[in-house]
Amino acid sequence: MVFLVPGSGRVAAIASKRIGGAVRRNRARRILLAAWAQVPIAGQRDAVLVARTAIDGASSRELVDEMTALLARTTDA
Repeated sequence: MVFLVPGSGRVAAIASKRIGGAVRRNRARRILLAAWAQVPIAGQRDAVLVARTAIDGASSRELVDEMTALLARTTDA
């Protein structure tokens, strides 16, 4: 899940305890941030990336593709 607002380009990644233990939550945050760094974004926007349970076993490339598709669906992206 991605939340975008106009801003300075800051990014935060959140993973709740539903994801798993500390190791899984940290991995989820790292993979989200790594994928977000590869996504082309027009303009300066602040983003909050929320990890869901489906992230378990996902690769960074899969997340980049999904994030790019989500941004393409928005009207102002």
